[in-house]
Amino acid sequence: MKDRIVVYPIVISYEEDGTDVPYLVAIPALDGMTQGKSVADSIQMARDFIGLKAITLLADDEELPEMPKKLPTTTNKDDIVTLVDVNVDEYRRKHDNRVIKKTLTIPNYLNEAGIEAGINFSQVLAESLKEKLEA
Repeated sequence: MKDRIVVYPIVISYEEDGTDVPYLVAIPALDGMTQGKSVADSIQMARDFIGLKAITLLADDEELPEMPKKLPTTTNKDDIVTLVDVNVDEYRRKHDNRVIKKTLTIPNYLNEAGIEAGINFSQVLAESLKEKLEA
């Protein structure tokens, strides 16, 4: 089955408020708001919001809101209106923290040394995979 990709417009507004997140991001199609440290961070935060909202809606057997045909308008000429795309299925896979049991084979001397040292084999494997895969 093909991955589900959604595209929603966002509106980024800059508001100097003395915090380290002066960008306010509106996601009108999802009635959502988030914040960012920069324009790039704001887009990433919007992508996270959309991804989380989409997997939550789908988990609750709800439909995703229709993707608007037009960009929203704004009265502030400094606002940034842009589109953000999210591959919902890929986002779900990357944020799936379910634990999966794996069987593996290692030399006995490593097994005994690891047990003696109190090493959590699952944790070491997970950390090594994250490092190797840059995940």
